Amino acid sequence: MVLSQVYFLSKNHGGRIHAAGIIETGKRRCIRVYIAVSSDKGIEDTDILCHCVCGAGKTELVVGVIGKYLKEGKKVCFAIARRQVVLEVAHRLQSYFMHASVIPVCGGHTDVTDGDLIVCTTHQLYRYYQAFDLLILDEPDAFPFYGNPVLHGIAETACRGRTVYLTATPDDTLKQKVQDGSLLSLRLHVRPHGKPIPVPVIHTAPVWIMYMYLVLWLQVHAAHPRIIFVPSISMCHRLARLISIFEKCFHVTSKDENRDEIIEAFRNSRNGVIVATTVLERGVTIPDVDVCVFAADSSSFNEAALIQMAGRAGRNFQNPYGDVLFLCREKSSLCHQCRKQIIDDNAYLYSGGALR
Repeated sequence: MVLSQVYFLSKNHGGRIHAAGIIETGKRRCIRVYIAVSSDKGIEDTDILCHCVCGAGKTELVVGVIGKYLKEGKKVCFAIARRQVVLEVAHRLQSYFMHASVIPVCGGHTDVTDGDLIVCTTHQLYRYYQAFDLLILDEPDAFPFYGNPVLHGIAETACRGRTVYLTATPDDTLKQKVQDGSLLSLRLHVRPHGKPIPVPVIHTAPVWIMYMYLVLWLQVHAAHPRIIFVPSISMCHRLARLISIFEKCFHVTSKDENRDEIIEAFRNSRNGVIVATTVLERGVTIPDVDVCVFAADSSSFNEAALIQMAGRAGRNFQNPYGDVLFLCREKSSLCHQCRKQIIDDNAYLYSGGALR
């Protein structure tokens, strides 16, 4: 059995990369993860699904492997479904690999497209034919990559070596590959701070009572930033106008071209409120945030979306707890499946079996 060591880093990681691609840090809060790979097939030769809970630090999980490839002079790409996350991830990876050329490639950033480590949207992979020895696909179950055969084909032709998939919510295709034995699956049930994931509280009530629950929830959690997820753009605008009667409220949807500015203003408000569609379900971390999914029983949400939205809470090392509320008009099996999945992940943490 071959063991490759990778470390999870806290926010102030202070890490450095060595020839073996192992991160060292003096922070005791780091959680060491051992990735076991059979001796007849090394980690460099097999595609891998890293199935991690939301907030587990997926980027840091692969830093060691990236460092090994870069040390050997090989080409690496970190591909992301959504443009908003590209610049943030590129900045983080540049801080780990200070002597490497880390190039972000996405809309508005296409003047330079070659470097040691490319961080790009999955759309931009069309620029690279058989270019990468290691392709890391972050959240392949997210729109627009999910279910898009063109983007899947582009990703396959861009990689001449090995692919690593990072996600908290693998789709049926990835699960089937694991069942077939063509994809190695690694499960991680713990966040870097080692605390349980907040479990959603589910309330089912008529719409007018849902609004009462929401107003009360906003008041109880007024000391924290709060995200309210809704299933449609029209509901987002309507609910934001209602909340604005009581306090300042931001809102953001896929139609807003200034999404980055809206999200940054919400961050700076410290204990503000934002109403959002699923545009905020991934790739956004707000310290101390509490989460409400309004009309969580809507057919617009699937189990993966519910897990991702709930996963925004409880990520902060200083305050690793958060509150998650699902407000439903009718009983929802998906909401209860989401809740059960989070409880099951926490059970591994309590039993000491965080990695398997």
